[in-house]
Amino acid sequence: MRTTLNLNNDLLAQAKALAAREHLSLTRLIEEGLALRLRQATKVGVPTRSLSLPVHHGQGGLTAAAADGRSNRQLLDAADGLNRP
Repeated sequence: MRTTLNLNNDLLAQAKALAAREHLSLTRLIEEGLALRLRQATKVGVPTRSLSLPVHHGQGGLTAAAADGRSNRQLLDAADGLNRP
């Protein structure tokens, strides 16, 4: 998207020099800086609240192949539909 910005001449010169040193376009440098600033603002403004995870209350359970769950391999094989001894 195209937009017009009025930037301080010294700031623009510094930004162009940094972009050239880091082999970035001026647009990319501005996008990265804006994204960084927005992430910082979001971290400060995030309200603290408890996290609620969804819980399945349905019927069923593990298949017989994975019921004992003695090893990760058994669980992975059961998930893939393999029945290995």
